Amino acid sequence: MYSQVNRKTYYISMLTLIALMLSGLILSTTELSGITVGYVIHFLCVAILAVCLLIYPKHETYIFRKIIILFAFAYFYTLFFLYPETWTTYILICLIPSLAILFFDLKLFYFSIILNGFLILLTFGYIILIDQGNIYSYLHHDILGNLINIIASQILLFLIFHLSFSRMKKQQLYHEQLQQSERLKMIAHLTAAVAHEIRNPVTVVRGFLQLYREDPAFDDPVKNKFKLMIDELNTVEQITSQFLTLSKPNRDQKPEKVDVNDALQSVTGLVRSYAMLSDNQMHIEAEEGCFIFINPIEFKQLLMNLIKNALEASNMGTPVTVIAKRNQHYIEIKIIDEGSGMSEDEVKSLGTPFYSLKSNGTGLGLMICFNIVEKYDGEIHYDSKKGVGTTVTIRFLATEGK
Repeated sequence: MYSQVNRKTYYISMLTLIALMLSGLILSTTELSGITVGYVIHFLCVAILAVCLLIYPKHETYIFRKIIILFAFAYFYTLFFLYPETWTTYILICLIPSLAILFFDLKLFYFSIILNGFLILLTFGYIILIDQGNIYSYLHHDILGNLINIIASQILLFLIFHLSFSRMKKQQLYHEQLQQSERLKMIAHLTAAVAHEIRNPVTVVRGFLQLYREDPAFDDPVKNKFKLMIDELNTVEQITSQFLTLSKPNRDQKPEKVDVNDALQSVTGLVRSYAMLSDNQMHIEAEEGCFIFINPIEFKQLLMNLIKNALEASNMGTPVTVIAKRNQHYIEIKIIDEGSGMSEDEVKSLGTPFYSLKSNGTGLGLMICFNIVEKYDGEIHYDSKKGVGTTVTIRFLATEGK
């Protein structure tokens, strides 16, 4: 609806539809003897549906779609019972759930098809028990065959909706992946242009600051300020290095068989002192004989980033647990923390460039982790709950040991 072309097509289609409904309303005056209650209901359904369809582009909400569907039900069933001689209205009530397909709304489609099934059963109950073929003889002569046809039409609509819905979801996922790829290309071009230009002056400035910091002519308060500036320049250099990793990945790093247990012990040995600063404990539970085919440097970088994130998200004094085990043909590594957790929307945004839940984060470290996992055909999954904590699960295809 936000595209001008789509909006124009929509209004042309709806005005044509409204003109057809109005022509049917005018034609019905020749079949009815005066203004009846049924005619008033027919008129109200046409009027309300016309208004709803015309203002829908400005109110694209689930509630408003549901209102349109309900009045569509009222309109088509009014036609069916008010004009029994026009047997084609029987076809229209079979097609009511298809309106939800136009809105591309899963919940609305289920609501429509269940409601239509219930109303069809009531309708056939009325034809069998009350009408008994007096008016709806074309249905009563073969009641079972007509009922089977209606059920078949609803199944067909169900299949059409789900096939189109799954296809559209795949296209949406492809579009999101394409956008992500474009963002990565943009970052690569940006880093190639400016990363080295940033690093060079930063190196010079940091060198002079380190020289001044060792100069006895400056007292301790001034030296502390030099130290603060050097730390900030180190942060700048670290971020620049992350940019360079994204723009120019090391093609010379070849995969090999890696013992997950050995890699975990090596990484946790490095971050254990970092954990002690916040009084956090590291628990490692790794099965023997867990081997994967991956570049060891990239694998350690992946583990380092994820464990460090878990420690930073953890509350003071709470443990971070790392579990590695074999699950059929895969090696699963779980990193569990008891931090503040994340919402569903926050989890969905993880791995996006420049998205970080840390005050001084850039989101590039986690983005590198996602790229490493994808590079080796692995899977990464976040299970998080606010106030409870987060579990990161990484899965790689297992390989045989040495």
